[in-house]
Amino acid sequence: MTRLKTRPLLAAACLIATFGSGMATAKEGHDDGGMLGFTPGGANDQLRLEQRFDAQLDPADQRAWLKQLSSEPNQVGSPHDKANAEFMLARFREWGWDAHIETFGVLYPTPKKVALELLGPHPYTATLSEPAVAGDATSGIKDNVLPPYNVYGGDGDVTAALVYVNYGMPDDYKELARRGIDVRGKIVIARYGDGWRGLKPKLAQEHGAIGCLIYSDPRDDGYAQGDTYPEGGWRPADAVQRGSVADMQQYPGDPLTPGIGSTPDAKRLALKDAKSILKIPVLPISYADATPLLQSLTGPVAPSGWRGSLPLTYHVGPSSAPVHLTVQSDWGQKPIYDVIATLKGSTEPDQWIVRGNHHDGWVFGAWDPLSGNVALMAEAKAIGALYKEGWRPKRTLVYASWDGEEPGLLGSTEWAETHATELQQKAVLYLNSDTNGRGLLNAEGSHSLQHLVNQVAGGVIDPETKVSVRERMRARALVDGFGKEAKPETNEIAKVAAQGGDVPIGALGSGSDYSAFLEHLGIASLDVSFGGEDDNAGIYHSRYDSFDHYVRFGDTTFEYGVALSKVAGHIVLRTADANVVPLRFSDFSDTLDRYVGEVHKLVDDTRKATQQQHQLLDQHAFALVSDPTRPIAPPARDSDVPDIHLAPLDQAAKQLKQSAQAYDAAYNERAAAGLNLSEAQQRQLNALMGQMEQALSDPAGLPERPWFKHMIYAPGMLTGYGVKTVPGVREALEARRWNEANQYATVTAKVLDRYRVQLDQLTALLKKPS
Repeated sequence: MTRLKTRPLLAAACLIATFGSGMATAKEGHDDGGMLGFTPGGANDQLRLEQRFDAQLDPADQRAWLKQLSSEPNQVGSPHDKANAEFMLARFREWGWDAHIETFGVLYPTPKKVALELLGPHPYTATLSEPAVAGDATSGIKDNVLPPYNVYGGDGDVTAALVYVNYGMPDDYKELARRGIDVRGKIVIARYGDGWRGLKPKLAQEHGAIGCLIYSDPRDDGYAQGDTYPEGGWRPADAVQRGSVADMQQYPGDPLTPGIGSTPDAKRLALKDAKSILKIPVLPISYADATPLLQSLTGPVAPSGWRGSLPLTYHVGPSSAPVHLTVQSDWGQKPIYDVIATLKGSTEPDQWIVRGNHHDGWVFGAWDPLSGNVALMAEAKAIGALYKEGWRPKRTLVYASWDGEEPGLLGSTEWAETHATELQQKAVLYLNSDTNGRGLLNAEGSHSLQHLVNQVAGGVIDPETKVSVRERMRARALVDGFGKEAKPETNEIAKVAAQGGDVPIGALGSGSDYSAFLEHLGIASLDVSFGGEDDNAGIYHSRYDSFDHYVRFGDTTFEYGVALSKVAGHIVLRTADANVVPLRFSDFSDTLDRYVGEVHKLVDDTRKATQQQHQLLDQHAFALVSDPTRPIAPPARDSDVPDIHLAPLDQAAKQLKQSAQAYDAAYNERAAAGLNLSEAQQRQLNALMGQMEQALSDPAGLPERPWFKHMIYAPGMLTGYGVKTVPGVREALEARRWNEANQYATVTAKVLDRYRVQLDQLTALLKKPS
């Protein structure tokens, strides 16, 4: 389900030559403040422990595990999916972990019949299949391979004219309306990109369409990007991107058990009442199958931004002949297998560090997700070796290989919902990975963890450039913020990175297994991976996501798999053994200031754009520039922007900054004295720190989707995977729900005030004599 990452703009050597004078890299994970959460002596011991950990990591292990785990189809319900879980269970136990498989029963529809045909004088029957590719050993396997489909779309047998809706996002429907094109009673065809796939059929359904096709245009995902498989890594003409279309902006996990674990005794919704299941049939197709359908379209020529790279003129429709779409599914339940391995903490066993990656894929899943899963296994093996040598973590480690992520974050969500009370009492960190490749470190998550990530990244060497992975992160931030085309937010991040301190990490939306931990339970979370310089994205969710593809176009030496194990493993080990949980709250406060500034700018920009639109409408400018022979109607008039009351949010952010500075001063004073806390103080301090992220949640949740309770990070209702920060306010503004924006400015401010009060309690504990 992984979000696809953007590719770096320049080679590392060029970046370092251009911006090297602005970089200040920590040595061996240290900076001027010392290792966060450790005494000086403890920091030295920790570095030696990490060196012993690193010495256990062998790229040959990851290669062998990847080959075995991806040797057969391993989607939910397949025999190999269960076999993989049992294989990992045996390895965890062999390495000294207390391990078991936790099973959940989930609704998982699989196709009984899928068919697509163009009728009329030039009929075409879609192949809906992916042929074997020379040199790819698994691409010819047929047993247990599900046909390309979109899980959690509706069943249907529909015949109607076809309309092209570009990416199928809200602005695309506005453009269609200006051209007099209505999709009611039609089947729409959208291209992948610009928004999560599940939004495309959801919006089509809301606009009255009776079916939805989604295809990969080669401009976005094919020969326009690079040579196609097997000559290159990019999507060939017959490859299809499978995936979930569940309405996960409502809630992820089993559609029939929202908010509770899908255990045998769980009360389940009736299928018709599951809000995350769509009502219309949806089918993904290749660009080979899409071509005859797009050629059948008549009507206006598509706007320039709608045109892909296929050798045809893109029209919006309707089609000259009807299209017949059939999707029929088996709506049964399937078991999913979460592998859970534990090492109990020696002194603070009731504080947990949870590390996860999923193991189910769409077909073979070598890149997504098994490249990340084998890095997790390597960490578990290395930690097990340390354990056998006598080391014991202070806090409890929980390593999890989730099942059912691809259909809708099923395994992680059901486990988190089942153990919600215990997790909120004990979990201090959830650390996620998913895919992994060759390139730069991508790190996103709770910003109180930003300094920890930077310190760890400063002590891990990039396998190819031989500089620290943090130095490459800094270079990327500087380049992304360079030039006239840079977005304002990337400019701000570049300014911070150029100052030589920590490189800002990103915020989390959705698309992988951290959602239940961060956005539902309020547990501080991170997601880490390497990538951007491989060509794995070109076979995303197809049968060509195989071992043979990965070793040619991914992390060919598995050195970046080892680098991921080092980054994730060091984060786990430091959080497990720190005297004080390694959080720094001023990083969150500084980031919040940036988010509040963005909300103010959104208000100002929206007001300015609205005034400009009204002037143009009043001057009949849109009508005057419209070609009378191909008329385009003016846009609908936007509502006026009233006064937006952000003062409560401003005040809460200002007060939080003062409290964060006070905490930093108190912590630094204690650190200078060797973190001389009594045992009782330390336990009380760590217990409270473990609960800090939960203070950013509101029990009522976000408007119309109470499952999402975090008031700072959430996936956008109209972005899917993409994050919306300060989401209650920001999304209300974007949707022009002005009263709701004012309401959630106050709600969010109250949440921040609760967080601040808790932070002040931490400061008081640090100041208290030992």
